[in-house]
Amino acid sequence: MKYIKGFFVLLWRIWMIILSLTYVLVIGVFIVLPLSYFDKTFPYIYPLVRFWGKFLLYGTGFTVDYKEYVALNPNRNYVFIANHSSVMDIMLMFTILKDHPIAFVGKAELLKIPIFGKIFERFCIPVDRTSARSKANVYPESIKKLKENRSIFIFPEGGVTNQKEFEIYLDPFKNGAFNIAIETKTPLAVIAIDGLNKMFPFNWFRGYPGKIKVRLLTIFETDNLEINKDREALKEAAFNTILKDLQQCKN
Repeated sequence: MKYIKGFFVLLWRIWMIILSLTYVLVIGVFIVLPLSYFDKTFPYIYPLVRFWGKFLLYGTGFTVDYKEYVALNPNRNYVFIANHSSVMDIMLMFTILKDHPIAFVGKAELLKIPIFGKIFERFCIPVDRTSARSKANVYPESIKKLKENRSIFIFPEGGVTNQKEFEIYLDPFKNGAFNIAIETKTPLAVIAIDGLNKMFPFNWFRGYPGKIKVRLLTIFETDNLEINKDREALKEAAFNTILKDLQQCKN
């Protein structure tokens, strides 16, 4: 029975890959990628990028239970952060943040993926965490995106956590998101994602479609904050806010 279930999970994951490839090869190659080289076309093609996330998330059988405990201002940019436990987190964020075009800060390794890497390069901020120069470039690139009326999205753990499927665990947060929020005086919006580590873990033979719980927990204003004096307190507050929500969802 265990092997039969694993086989069907494998087929389900292959279906997800087929959906992603179909969209990237058809829409990505012939519309998104060519038009992305013209800066003024961004407002028109970003909805297509966002639709890719929705298409993949819903097409794979997921639904979303999203609640905002605080209201986002559609006329403001934000630095968004969230816990990171699955590759589906990115599709999820494209789905829920409908009024705030986002630029993800993500691994430079994604640039190596044919076609998708080119699209990622145009819409996101790649970072090689082994390179001091690459990490230093994140800040000016973030400034550029914010000036283009885009919000920044960073998973402050620096990658997908090594948590087990039924444990609540956060890797220590890195400084990048908090530096950017404070230096640019951009509000920090804190999101918690519950369930994806169980529903879509990094195991080809485990997982299941289901409802993902997502909460916009709070927004920290940064107008009066200074990096040297306030960053660690802001980072700790954001960490504890997400951890508390994950614990409450489990209970």
